[in-house]
Amino acid sequence: MSRLPVFDFDDKLLHQGAEISRKLNQLRLEKFPPNAKKTLRPFPMSEVAHYLGVSPNNLKRLHLEGKGPEPQIVSGGRRLYTADQMLELRQYLDKNGRADAKKYVPHRKPGEKLQVIAVVNFKGGSGKTTTAAHLAQHLTLTGHRVLAVDLDPQASLSALYGFQPELDKNPSLYDAIRYDDGRKAIRDVILPTNFPGLDVIPANLELQEYEYDTPLAMQNSPEGKRFFTRFGTALQDVDSDYDVVVVDCPPQLGYLTLTALIASTAVLITVHPQMLDLMSMSQFLLMLGNIAQTIKNAGAEVRMDWLRYLITRYEPSDVPQVEMLGLMQSILAAEMLKTQMVKSTAISDAGLTKQTLYEVERSHFTRGTYDRAIECMDAVNFEIQGLIHQAWGRL
Repeated sequence: MSRLPVFDFDDKLLHQGAEISRKLNQLRLEKFPPNAKKTLRPFPMSEVAHYLGVSPNNLKRLHLEGKGPEPQIVSGGRRLYTADQMLELRQYLDKNGRADAKKYVPHRKPGEKLQVIAVVNFKGGSGKTTTAAHLAQHLTLTGHRVLAVDLDPQASLSALYGFQPELDKNPSLYDAIRYDDGRKAIRDVILPTNFPGLDVIPANLELQEYEYDTPLAMQNSPEGKRFFTRFGTALQDVDSDYDVVVVDCPPQLGYLTLTALIASTAVLITVHPQMLDLMSMSQFLLMLGNIAQTIKNAGAEVRMDWLRYLITRYEPSDVPQVEMLGLMQSILAAEMLKTQMVKSTAISDAGLTKQTLYEVERSHFTRGTYDRAIECMDAVNFEIQGLIHQAWGRL
């Protein structure tokens, strides 16, 4: 038997990484326009009504009366609206409704603080990035001004939003929280997305430098000793621009995750209901609690409006998963979202083309598969939206 050939590890990794990146970019250029910018499908009147919180008949009446934006009329008389037109409809309904009627533009009011939601899990594969990406888009579709922040150096959320860091050479949050003279204002690292009202700070591998820089800064400067304030301080410059910030944290309890958590007003922990995942989560909670206590003793106020656990990739027919769900409910009932995110091929299939359920065309799936997935996703996100509004003191 011939001996296996010895190879240079670094050369192989660099070659394979570059080749994968090249193929991914080729796929992206096939799926998206040549400028590699994502577009967004139009929304049928039923969806628009759903996210506006009105009846389809109400929208139809507005159109027939020549009020509001002019939709595209397609075969069968179906009315389609762009995402920009959805915002225009919101403004119209808000402006022309009765003074005591429902408000259709849910922007923050004076005294309502910026909501910063950290989506976390210590273990990969829990659906954390999928949850963060869909939550940010849902909040935008329901009229909120949203900033999505990708804090994971692997940049999965960035890729889902149409960015390929190693090719696009976009900035990351590292540029706004680094310790040297290269630090930029956070406004300079924010980019628009294909959803009007949703901006993003993409990630790249440079984010990992923060994990290496911080221990050195802690030894050498006062700034380093209060590393956990850097993200929150940076956000102050754009506080009035957004209602909600959704942060996709890396699947590890490092300095990036801690910096995000201390800046947050709420935490969403995604959990896959299996024994090993729950064991990992329990260790994560114990470590996080101890670290948060240390940071609190150092002078940081670690206070949250809410903490919730979201069961992801749930299969109701899987008996062990049902048992794990029951176990969690017996311990954490008050902190668990009422809706579980059921496992769906619609989500994974949409991800193959770097799309979310809110972007993909319904016609690409069997009606039942898509409808079940989007109904579940909306239920989760409307529940989280309710918590945000409750934190603002709205009924």
